[in-house]
Amino acid sequence: MGTISQDYSNSDSDMIPKAIRPLVETDPSLKIKSMIAEVASLLHDDILDDADTRRGISSLNIVMGNKLAVLTGNFLLSRAVVALASLQNTEVVSLVARAIDDLVTGEIMQMSTTADQRYSMEYYMQKTYYKTASLISNSCKAVAVLAGQTAEVAMLAFDYGKNLLIDDVLDFTGTSASLGKGSLSDIRHGIVTAPILFAMEEFPQLRAVVDKGFDNPDNVDIALGYLGKSRGIQRTKDLAVIHANLAVAAIDSLPDSDDEEVKKSRRALVNLTQRIIVSH
Repeated sequence: MGTISQDYSNSDSDMIPKAIRPLVETDPSLKIKSMIAEVASLLHDDILDDADTRRGISSLNIVMGNKLAVLTGNFLLSRAVVALASLQNTEVVSLVARAIDDLVTGEIMQMSTTADQRYSMEYYMQKTYYKTASLISNSCKAVAVLAGQTAEVAMLAFDYGKNLLIDDVLDFTGTSASLGKGSLSDIRHGIVTAPILFAMEEFPQLRAVVDKGFDNPDNVDIALGYLGKSRGIQRTKDLAVIHANLAVAAIDSLPDSDDEEVKKSRRALVNLTQRIIVSH
């Protein structure tokens, strides 16, 4: 099926938040359970990030307070776990439990980094997997398990989901509506993401600005100035393309099939990887 380049065409970005959904038609109830867990994680994420908006509207922690937002997130997670048990498939329960564990691990990594870890691309990529890719990849694998596929196919589904990433570039190029939180949320909270890490390679003095923190709005402007002069955003997009091509390779590696519906579904999954890149 080839690879994805950055010769992007216009596309419907409404598909982007639904990256997992084309894979979960095998059991629609699994889609619901995975999305419940995702929503719960977003509620908790907004609290940790002091976010005041989500998809262009006031976040729950702003409207109802942190205590109710925490309880709501916990309630959704508990409902997802109870619903998962109804599948009566211990491997699937284990996969989603692992994803939830990874979500918490990723948040802890983000909040408790040492100075060296904060500026490590390897550490950043591991944190990104825990916070974002784990839920998608393990949910994709769970679908294959529920469908009775082989271990090899299940791992290809996992690899596909693991490589659907690009959110961090949105903090600098997206609107508040597309980002979920307010634009520049990460940098204002001192969270170092790929565009900043790449920009630091070109402008090492940017690290001193980040170390000062961003309570002073002038520091945000200085950091954005360095970012604008660098290839940080472009290199982040390039990194996303590499991962998108790995996702495509996973689909291409699935066993051959003459079934037209199977072929159609696989084309949709490949097209989805391009939509994720196109929208940014």
